[in-house]
Order: sequence, then structure tokens, then C-alpha cells
Amino acid sequence: MSVADRSIDPRIKESAKEEFLQKGFLDASLQEICKNAGVTTGALYKRFKGKEELFCALVESTVQDLEEVVRQKSVLPATLTDEQLKKAWDMDREYMQWWFDYLYDRYDEMRLLLVFSDGTKYANFEHELVESMSHTTYAYYKEARRRGLTKTDISEKELHVMLSSFWTAICEPLIHGFTKEEAGHISDLMCGLFDWYKMLGFER
Repeated sequence: MSVADRSIDPRIKESAKEEFLQKGFLDASLQEICKNAGVTTGALYKRFKGKEELFCALVESTVQDLEEVVRQKSVLPATLTDEQLKKAWDMDREYMQWWFDYLYDRYDEMRLLLVFSDGTKYANFEHELVESMSHTTYAYYKEARRRGLTKTDISEKELHVMLSSFWTAICEPLIHGFTKEEAGHISDLMCGLFDWYKMLGFER
């Protein structure tokens, strides 16, 4: 019995990543992917049902990682002390730099998701990421408001708009191909721009 050549898989994925990053999902060619990987289209179809499944295979681990980060940061706010609840809104340089480091460690995959995913199930990735975080974030706000830690009244829809602005600012350096060093400077600027303590009326 012949043994499947598993060395083909990373060659296909690397070729696909380059093709998607250059042309986007919609304009990418499976024929070009196979040609550059040195494999037949038959070999590709033995491993992937089509172009979208191949695209998803490149980004799914990054999506799962992000979902896990969101889950870990979704501790029930009622279990936190007042100080911990206030700290959750402290977007200092260390916090911002953590996010940029995390995203830049997954640079190609994030650009695939943010820039080149039109035509796939991830076409609205950034919006859906914000949606997944909005409800939990609002629960943190409501708990802080209930305890009298914040004085500003804000609806969940309004908070969603602010979170969208926040994540757009985080993602824009990736979308525009900034280097990690350039993104670090943006991180410093964002700390001043997104003062959640001030926006939500926390006492310092």
C-alpha cells in the first residue's frame, strides 16, 4: 500500500497563502496555487474540497486562538473586586502593546482575515469579532455602573460603536501593512485616544 506524501500539505498551504495575500480570495487561482506548489489539482482536491476550505485551513487556528483569548478575558464581572473591575478598562501601553504583539505574531493570517477574505465566511471577521466582545464588555460596564464606579450612562449599542472604533484602530496598521515597529508608535498614540476611564466616567 502506498503511503500518502504528507510533504505536499505544507507546500500547498504556503503557495495558497502567497496567492491569497497577493490577489485576495476572489481572484486567487487554484491552478496557480498548484503550479507554484508543484502539485496537481487532483492532489489538492484530495486534501481540500475547494478554494474556500483551503483559505479556512490557513486562518482557522488564528480564529480559534482569538476566540480563546476572548473567552479567557470574559470572566464574570460579578466575581471581580472593584479594583479589578476598574483595571479591566485601563488600556495602558502594556495592554495595547500586548495586543499588537499578539496580532503581529499572526501577521499573515490576520491580513488574510482583515484584507483578503471577501467571498469567504470570514468576510465580516472584524465586525463579528467586535460583536462577540460587545455583550461581555457591556456586562463589565453594567456591573461597574451598578457599584457606582462609573457615572456615565451608555447603551450597549453605543458601547458597540466605541468598541468598533477601538478595534478598527488596532486593525488598521495590519490592514495598511505597517511594520511592528510602526505599530508600536500607533500603540502609544492610541493610549491617549482611547481613555475609557474618561469616556465612561470612572474616578481615577
